[in-house]
Amino acid sequence: MTIAVHPMLSLVTHPDYDIPLPEGHRFPATKFSALMMRLAEDGIDRQFTRMQPEPASRADLLRTQDKAYVDAIADGTLDADAIRTLGLKWSRVLANRSFLAVNGTLLAARQALEFGLACHAAGGTHHAHFSHGAGYCVFNDLAYSATRLIEEGAARSILILDCDVHQGDGTARILADRPDIFTCSVHCKANYPARKATSDLDVEVERHIDDAGYMAILAETLARLENLVPEPDLVLYDAGVDVHADDKLGLLGLSYDGIRARDAAVLRHYRGRGIPVATVIGGGYGADLEEVAFRHSIVFRAALGEYRRTRVLKNQADVT
Repeated sequence: MTIAVHPMLSLVTHPDYDIPLPEGHRFPATKFSALMMRLAEDGIDRQFTRMQPEPASRADLLRTQDKAYVDAIADGTLDADAIRTLGLKWSRVLANRSFLAVNGTLLAARQALEFGLACHAAGGTHHAHFSHGAGYCVFNDLAYSATRLIEEGAARSILILDCDVHQGDGTARILADRPDIFTCSVHCKANYPARKATSDLDVEVERHIDDAGYMAILAETLARLENLVPEPDLVLYDAGVDVHADDKLGLLGLSYDGIRARDAAVLRHYRGRGIPVATVIGGGYGADLEEVAFRHSIVFRAALGEYRRTRVLKNQADVT
């Protein structure tokens, strides 16, 4: 596989990603702008090429979502049960950002296919099912992006590697009959959702596992995936930070160093083999927004480190 070299990494974001929610809501609705502020304060955003998605159309989403559900989100006609399952009150802002965010992941995936690596400062809405949203997830950006790329001929085989603390149940169910899209979920066994789906590979992790235990499981999982999906054209990597020990909804025991090691291991494993990777931020919960934003920033730092390593190796190869 030949991949062009981009002068800078692509970071996909949009100023309209934040969601207006009541104070005290369990979902940190302004973490998206807080993440971008953190990246700016640390001088990280300047090392990326920033890109903005255009909103998906209703027709675009029908590849992986039910028409009646897409229309209900667009028109604001969700019933009380659907809103309760989703966990988010409908608003025009929520609807608009949902159509934006799915294309944000798609744009990052396209950039990764062209240049090897790209990051989306949102995404990972893996609890969205075909006909309803759930767990704060409106539309399933991972299923949508993978399906579009396959159907357009941009890729023949895609791996979705979901390392969020919660199982990617919506992704697994939407893509159950897609042999060209492999779903792998590494998640806490005793956590949401109560009724798990069946991914192509599910790796259940026990509560309160520490860095060393998690990394051993991840290494084994990556080795298994080499046999199960030897040469995907693209990896969509959900780098959820709700694996952190202090996450409000997590139940695992990873430290900041553990998250850094996880992200670095995933990126090194696939980019070291020349396989493109697009990252999404996934879940991360807590009352301290600055802490949540910092945890989400870790995958961007890891991506920069891997990108620099790859460029050094390329430059060395060019010299020789």
